[in-house]
Amino acid sequence: MSITKATINDVPHLNKLVNSAYRGEFSKKGWTTECDLIDGSRVDEETLNSYFNNPTIAILKNTDESGEITGSVYLEVREPKLYVGMFSVSPLLQNNGIGRKLLLAAEEYAKQLHLITLTMTVISTRHELISWYERRGYRATGEIIPFHIDEKFGKAKQHIELLVLEKSI
Repeated sequence: MSITKATINDVPHLNKLVNSAYRGEFSKKGWTTECDLIDGSRVDEETLNSYFNNPTIAILKNTDESGEITGSVYLEVREPKLYVGMFSVSPLLQNNGIGRKLLLAAEEYAKQLHLITLTMTVISTRHELISWYERRGYRATGEIIPFHIDEKFGKAKQHIELLVLEKSI
């Protein structure tokens, strides 16, 4: 397995991976699914393509021995922090250490940019996911923000709030 920066050529594969990790029936094969909370797609190729035109955004990808993308993480510089989002691991490969390696790679990326804080948002009712991040050093800041989503990327099935988590490195 190797973790490298994704390129615009990876967009179709990233789109498939991210949507399979978050939404739809296949996402239920893993433990990170949002499909009981949100209908629709998580992202599309147009949006992913736009990320590669933004110098503050990078996407790291984990590839297996055959070159297949098995995990990814969206990173955005939001001075003085690095935002971690759209963290995705193939549902069939979750609990195999890919996520941990991607988070460590995100920390290394932050260090290269001289950023010492990583920040993210997690759906506040996703207690198992929040606990997973806490075991990796992330802490709730106490900030809760409303969930707002472009209908293009799903529709909430219930009221959703986002908990802000941070980690200093």
